[in-house]
Amino acid sequence: MNTSSQSYLKVQYDLRPAKQVERKMLIDGLQNLTHAGFDIAGYQYTGLGSTYFVDFILFHKLLGMSNMLSVEHDWRIKKRVRFNRPFRSVRIKIGKIGDVIPELPLSRKHLLWLDYDFALNADVLDDVFLAASRLTRGSILLVTVDVEPPSDNEDAVEVMKYYEDASGLYFPSDAIVADFAKSRLKFINVKIIENALLAGVAPRNIEFIPLFNFSYRDGHAMITVGGMIGGDAERRLIRKSQITKEPYYCNNFRTRRCEIVVPRVTRKERYYLDAAMPCAKNWKPKEFELRKKDIEAYRKIYRFFPSYAELLT
Repeated sequence: MNTSSQSYLKVQYDLRPAKQVERKMLIDGLQNLTHAGFDIAGYQYTGLGSTYFVDFILFHKLLGMSNMLSVEHDWRIKKRVRFNRPFRSVRIKIGKIGDVIPELPLSRKHLLWLDYDFALNADVLDDVFLAASRLTRGSILLVTVDVEPPSDNEDAVEVMKYYEDASGLYFPSDAIVADFAKSRLKFINVKIIENALLAGVAPRNIEFIPLFNFSYRDGHAMITVGGMIGGDAERRLIRKSQITKEPYYCNNFRTRRCEIVVPRVTRKERYYLDAAMPCAKNWKPKEFELRKKDIEAYRKIYRFFPSYAELLT
């Protein structure tokens, strides 16, 4: 059974800087796909909006998406979810996402974000497989999971046993104990999810075309993998897109990923850094000290760096 961490009670969703960078990169990628010929504005967006609906607001305002469905499994907050619905065009469904996926209409293309806030488990993989086996050609599927050790016990042997039990047939045949050290969990999670995606599309004689492979940390380590259901026609359009030139683009889950690191800088420092972007690889500020790794991290994400401000009214 899917379990919720009720993270909406612990984390202000719209104030997670790494997650917000990820959202902005996704939007940039989807805008590039629009320019290449994909009618992203006409897709149905289905996501797990919780009480914040951050993705829904951004996708509607920046991508023009209006056909939107938010799925919330926790019936105890259904009134709160409905109260916080940001637009009339957002429909609310109280239930499990696994029960909603078979109801997604085959007459349209979809953007489905399975944005879980807990560790990979059998139900998550069932949802991933089901989505990959049903979504219409040209649809985009994103999957986010927590990649911290699934319990307080970080022993690699025990962690490996958890994933072996949770993933069943999707467990990588070449996995070894070292893959389940805490620092390696993001990689093994990607492999397991990829296996579920490939199993889902295999009987359909189509492919899952990778587009995104993010890893980031806002307290917990997280990953998001995503791509498009399609074949040669979709690949040709993607190759024509500017997305292939972007640093976040991933065409192979095994060899490419985008590590999102948000350096801690003041607002004044940020203005200074922005004025120098895009900077040369070995550039450094003259007015203040900043670690080389922080400069490099900022250089990679400055276009997508979120801005926060307090408004006194």
